[in-house]
Amino acid sequence: MIKAIVTDIEGTTSSLSFVKDVLFPYAREHLGEYLDSHAEERAVIEQIEAIKRNSDGRLGNDATLEEVVDLLKQWIDEDRKTTSLKTLQGWVWEQGYSQGDFHGHVYQDAFNVLQQWHQQGVLLYVYSSGSVHAQRLLFGHSVFGDMTTLFSGYFDTQIGPKGDTASYQKISNRIDIAPNDILFLSDIVAELNAAQLAGMQTWHLIREDNEPVNDNHRQARNFEDIAL
Repeated sequence: MIKAIVTDIEGTTSSLSFVKDVLFPYAREHLGEYLDSHAEERAVIEQIEAIKRNSDGRLGNDATLEEVVDLLKQWIDEDRKTTSLKTLQGWVWEQGYSQGDFHGHVYQDAFNVLQQWHQQGVLLYVYSSGSVHAQRLLFGHSVFGDMTTLFSGYFDTQIGPKGDTASYQKISNRIDIAPNDILFLSDIVAELNAAQLAGMQTWHLIREDNEPVNDNHRQARNFEDIAL
């Protein structure tokens, strides 16, 4: 019996193009301005220090803010999953959401079915490489309004990499539900494999023009195809 559903965002509840064509370019354009205007804040200083430590020697302790921003832009272009980058992106996106520069994209079928599952008493969680803050922003400022009341919790890479089986075991322990009673939804086979190895049930979302692939997971074109 499915007691909880853990869903990915990009390519699952939401369009990949929204993240790649709207969120990433916005962060790339506004990161320098944001860091410059918040450079004295302790939380920002901590993230900048973390970036220097994790720059593989490219940045020294005396690196300028401009050098930090240049590296962050490169990481955005490379779609790096670095936690400090994701944190800073989330803060920049908060500015964009609050100003109404954009709204979080969510597929109509995902919105409809997530509501149904919530009404049926199924616990809903999000697990994405984007920070928890960024996840809350997307669903809190979605094209359907505030969806955050549908979710019981959020997970990001602080609990572990999405391709690591241990991450899904930790999620199971955190929400105190047996893995076999948890359904994980994603468009990425490596993530689905990791969740399956942890004992979770899985559905592979194959959206838009993507072709079905041969794997060990049930496949769905949208949320309406998913049977609990």
